[in-house]
Amino acid sequence: MSTFVGIDIAKEIHWACAVDSVGRVVLNRKVMNTPVDLTLLVEELSKLAQPCRVGIDVLGGIAAFAQAVLLHAGVELVHIPGLAVNRARQGTVGGEAKSDPRDARVIADQVRTRSDLRPVVAETELDIEIRLLVSHRADLTQEQTRRIARMHDLLVGIFPELEHRIDMTTKMGLRLLACAVTPEEFRTLSLSDLLTALGSTGKRTCGQELAMAARAAALRQATVVPGSRTVGRLIKELAEESLAAVARLDRIDGELEELLRRHPDAALIRSLPGMGAIMTAEFIAEVGQISRFRSGDALAAAAGLAPVLKQSGKTRWLKRPLGGNKGLKRVFYQSAFASLRCPASRQFYDRKRREGKRHHQAIIALARRRVNVLWAMLTYRRPFDPTPTEFA
Repeated sequence: MSTFVGIDIAKEIHWACAVDSVGRVVLNRKVMNTPVDLTLLVEELSKLAQPCRVGIDVLGGIAAFAQAVLLHAGVELVHIPGLAVNRARQGTVGGEAKSDPRDARVIADQVRTRSDLRPVVAETELDIEIRLLVSHRADLTQEQTRRIARMHDLLVGIFPELEHRIDMTTKMGLRLLACAVTPEEFRTLSLSDLLTALGSTGKRTCGQELAMAARAAALRQATVVPGSRTVGRLIKELAEESLAAVARLDRIDGELEELLRRHPDAALIRSLPGMGAIMTAEFIAEVGQISRFRSGDALAAAAGLAPVLKQSGKTRWLKRPLGGNKGLKRVFYQSAFASLRCPASRQFYDRKRREGKRHHQAIIALARRRVNVLWAMLTYRRPFDPTPTEFA
């Protein structure tokens, strides 16, 4: 006899349901998200028929503490995706009804009947740090993108010629906007004042060209747009916030570099063309241990890069996948695009283009091929070998 447990994860109160090998309920109760109650649950599970297999529908976040307690106790833990739980519940009698006890029972039945569920293992401190920094970096990057879009929108209304000329993704452009925005301000400041505001970057030729172009554009615009003073003040504030965000991103990138130097897989991953420090960190954050994927095809399917088979009767066809891990797919796509400087990647890309594929399709095909290469590199612990056979 064995015991199969489903835990419906929530913020304050989990619900645990345990069934035996024939599906008979042997435990069904709420579990507070506290050390005392979770420890008590572990003791209760140890008294049931062994082996005991536990399934949860959430990883990390609100499930992090319960996950840590169960793994520390040596419990066999697996993950059931929330979509699988919802579909399985809808296939039962009264499937539209949803409750925590009902979901816990569905999870327990999924654990009892399925052998292909993903095992949950304890993460290393290094993997956790990389994942947290990558997540925080993504939040900062998203905020920075929104901030820059807002500055473009404001600036084009009062000084369109400068908006066309300036690159707000650079420190130089942001420093210029933190100093002056409106045509009146640029006419008031001298070229020397602008170069001083640009700092060390302003000593370069491009800094002088930007400052001179901004002053020339200001001299050509005599019209004063109503509200330009307030708009200028808002843009300056956004530019200062953007400069601070750039500094924070630089610090995070430095921390990630240091963590990658200590990670056992980082050197192997970075040997693949196109996999820089940020792409490598994002890959590690999304994948964790490569051993959880039985093949390169399984990794490609998880990333949404493998075609999906559809079959009905004698009809069979392949279609583009709509699911998959979007973050992982982005890593493979962006790194494939960056790898076009590598002769092997360029040769494969050019061949696909000659076959009639569009640029996007050729990049996707290259990304799909690189998935198998990267999986083999990590599985067999071999760095990238830049020979044509890798992408043949």
